[in-house]
Amino acid sequence: MMKKYIAELIGTFALVFCGTGAIIIDQQTNGQVGHIGIAITFGLIVTAMIYAFGNTSGAHLNPAVTIAFSLAGLFPKKEILPYIAAQITGAFIATGVLKLLFLTNINLGATIPVGSNLQSFVLEIILTFILMLVILFTSQGSKETGTMAGLAIGGTVLLEAMFAGPICGASMNPARSLSPAIVSGNITTLWIYLTAPVLGAMMGTFAWKYTK
Repeated sequence: MMKKYIAELIGTFALVFCGTGAIIIDQQTNGQVGHIGIAITFGLIVTAMIYAFGNTSGAHLNPAVTIAFSLAGLFPKKEILPYIAAQITGAFIATGVLKLLFLTNINLGATIPVGSNLQSFVLEIILTFILMLVILFTSQGSKETGTMAGLAIGGTVLLEAMFAGPICGASMNPARSLSPAIVSGNITTLWIYLTAPVLGAMMGTFAWKYTK
């Protein structure tokens, strides 16, 4: 059982380290990575971690996904808290390392709305809804479909980060947003990224149940 928790910790560490790291390095180098590069980084690291840890822990890497899987009857409720604890721990370790590497960076890749709070709240719900649908239909489909799950899920993350990232940050993941916000002190709008992804993932689960 401990292998699953360690897999979730490492996978979420890699996601936050590479994803928010790309944002930080883009800021430190005056745009050398670019918005497209950041979106690609998030998509690729999600894809890589799914193929690395999918067979060990399911590679949730996201508290909203863990909660939604349980709601769908695909994950034991007793494992929710240990999984989320592992994910959050991995995220905080990643942000801590990035803080040590880039002491002068203010936001540390935190997700901060560019427009109104309501705009980002609705966007995060819809983005996570779509992502959860893709996760469920690919991971619970045929064996052939399952082998493509990493590419499909990573591609969805990339797509959504590409078009919505400049407005809401396209977090879709409470752990990804929690650690940079806490460590950098940017917690004013953190509630958006803790609640909207969970709501969106739950809605995606209900839609999957009725359309599968």
